Amino acid sequence: MGGRRTAPPDLRGYLSAIERAGQVKHVTRPVSTKYEIAGVTALADGGPAILFENVRGNGRGFRLVSNLVGTRQRFAAAVGARTERAIHDKVISAISKARRPKVSRRAGLFEENHARDLSVLPIVTHFEKEPGPFVTSSVIYAENPETGAQNSSFHRLMPVAGDSGKTTRCSVRMVEGRHLHRCFEAAKKLGQDLKVAITIGVHPAISIASAYQAEWGRDEMHIANSILGGKLELARLEWSGMYVPSGAEIVLEGRILHDVTHREWMVEMLQTYDHKRRQPVFELERLHYRNDPIFHDVLSGYAEHRLLMGMPIESKLNGELGAAFPQVRRVSMTNGGCSWLHAVVQISKRRSDDPARIIKRTFAAHRSLKQVTVVDEDIDPDSAESVEYAMATRFQADKDLIIVRNVRGSSLDPSSDQKNLKTAKMGVDATIPRSKRPEGFEIAKIPGIEKIRLERYIG
Repeated sequence: MGGRRTAPPDLRGYLSAIERAGQVKHVTRPVSTKYEIAGVTALADGGPAILFENVRGNGRGFRLVSNLVGTRQRFAAAVGARTERAIHDKVISAISKARRPKVSRRAGLFEENHARDLSVLPIVTHFEKEPGPFVTSSVIYAENPETGAQNSSFHRLMPVAGDSGKTTRCSVRMVEGRHLHRCFEAAKKLGQDLKVAITIGVHPAISIASAYQAEWGRDEMHIANSILGGKLELARLEWSGMYVPSGAEIVLEGRILHDVTHREWMVEMLQTYDHKRRQPVFELERLHYRNDPIFHDVLSGYAEHRLLMGMPIESKLNGELGAAFPQVRRVSMTNGGCSWLHAVVQISKRRSDDPARIIKRTFAAHRSLKQVTVVDEDIDPDSAESVEYAMATRFQADKDLIIVRNVRGSSLDPSSDQKNLKTAKMGVDATIPRSKRPEGFEIAKIPGIEKIRLERYIG
């Protein structure tokens, strides 16, 4: 007697979990994919996930979710961490214990429906001066030409209208030198298109693993499987031969063309417009989607985008710096630095040169960083006010400032030399000088204040 199929970890299971926690709001009124969904999501930034039940012009019944992992609390839920502080331990452990997922002998759940035109998808137009709508939650799967392993990574897609009246092509935003670009360049040198698969709408642990910059040749799905406790299930696609999560809502198969480009630009993590680039073009071969499908949209430059991209880097920094320097307590990618350009490192200072050595190592671990500030244990690295206090009381610009000139930086920073990817970087030692009397820096405390409830006195 055949048993009922156990659902693999997927977007729906995660949505159900955060809904039970009161973290999902439903929008039942009709909404437009042009600016309206983006506007509602922006106003809900830092709040609940939004599930749009009635998307205008959507004949296939797609619902749309946004702000899915828009808080650290929901990020913790996505990786199975009991608290926000436990996120990095969970992610670091998953990276070190990455293991191969099982491959299902059955067809993926996404094989329930098929199409050959991208126009069936409720793709959102987000910002006034972007050239069109963008798919912003897409994970692309490609084969590593050197190892044969798969690579998985985040890339945004912009539909490109064709002469036939059907939308079967979209530009693919690639960062030069990153893994998908290397796979593409290897195929291009042979005069070949690159076969790929693309998923939209997966369990956020899969998205988080795909946003992590793993070593060349490592399969990010092994990390995702470890985050999900070994429960990830992959399905093999017949046309492309790629292995994708069997519970994905939407799967595209096709080629990234070796000889076609399209000019586009988009809003990035800094909420600024990237400069115009000619990008490779994906051509759709097959499109699969589940019954009652859910489309996932990520609003660029807002909390979900920054957490999805920045938190894996924060975990990486906590792991690498903690291993290299036992005195490192915690690393925080700051909100003001868009979770990408600025980091604060909290340490238990042992030697006068600890901050300088840690600053150097932090810049090396994440090349996009533009500023690193090192603070003592009594300073909260997540609090901009606390960090500024450390700078005001423990930092001298002529002694504690490190300037690094003309080095590789982030392509996102509009103030940098974006053509040559060069920037200047700043390290700030905002720790207590060992040459000064320590009691002069002690933050005064009021005994028993933690037991006092103000409403009992002035209610």
